[in-house]
Amino acid sequence: MNVTTTAAAQHTNTVAPLAIRGLSVAYQKKPVLRNVSFEVKEGELIGVIGPNGAGKSTLMKAALGLIPSIGGEVLVYGKSYKQQRKLIGYVPQRESVDWDFPTNALDVVLMGRYGHLGWFRRPGAKEKAIAVECLSKVGMADYADRQISQLSGGQQQRVFLARALAQDAKLYFMDEPFAGVDAATEKAIITLLQELKLQGKTVIVVHHDLATVQDYFDSVLLLNVELQAYGPTAQTFTQEHLQRTYGGRLAFLDRNLQSPPPSGKGE
Repeated sequence: MNVTTTAAAQHTNTVAPLAIRGLSVAYQKKPVLRNVSFEVKEGELIGVIGPNGAGKSTLMKAALGLIPSIGGEVLVYGKSYKQQRKLIGYVPQRESVDWDFPTNALDVVLMGRYGHLGWFRRPGAKEKAIAVECLSKVGMADYADRQISQLSGGQQQRVFLARALAQDAKLYFMDEPFAGVDAATEKAIITLLQELKLQGKTVIVVHHDLATVQDYFDSVLLLNVELQAYGPTAQTFTQEHLQRTYGGRLAFLDRNLQSPPPSGKGE
C-alpha cells in the first residue's frame, strides 16, 4: 500500500504524544488493522475517518490496550501505555456504556480523578471541587446529582467529556463524541476540544461526518484496515485520498458533503 504521509506528519526529534508502529489486529483470523504506523504532533486535533468496519474504534482500543494486537508497538511520549496511562484520557462510544449503572453524574466525573489519588484513597473536597468545575465546563453542573440513566444522550456524552477533563490528561482519545448529539452539544464539544488544544493537549477523535472535517481538525488520518493517508487536513482531506479510503461509496458521500474537499492537485 502506497500510504501518503505529508512532511509535517513525519518523525521529528521531539517525543511524539503517540507513536504507533506496525500495529495489526485480527478478529477470528480476519484482519481488522494491518501494519498501521503513524505519529501525531503535540497540541493538535486529529480526526480519524473511514467507512464502517474500517477499524477506527479498533485502532483506538488497541492503542489503549483494551483489545489485544497481533503485532506492532504503541508508544505514548516514548514509553508504553502502561507506564503512561495517567497521561491519557478516554471517551468511549456512548453505546458501549452501561447507562443503567446506579450512579450520578458527579460520581462518574469523580472516576476521572482516581488515577491521581493512589491506592485506597477516596475522593475528598478537592477532587469533588474539580469534578464540579469540569461539569460546569460542559454545562452540566446543575445535573451533578442526576442519575446518568435519566440524562439524554447528549447530556450523557457531556458527562463523559467532563470525566475526561477531570483526568487532566495530556493525550485524549475520543470515540465518536459527536454521534447522536444535538447541535448545541456538538458546538459545546468542539469548543471544549479547541480549549484543550490551546492548553497544548493532543486530541484524537474518531469521526464520521465528512462535512465538518475541514472545520474541526488540524490533521486527518484516513483508515480502511490499512492506513490510507495521514497529515494536515488541508493537504490530506482530498478527493484522491477519500476515493482510496471509501472506494465506490464515495459517490454517495459526495452528495452529502456541504463543501467538497479540494481535488488534491498541486500537492
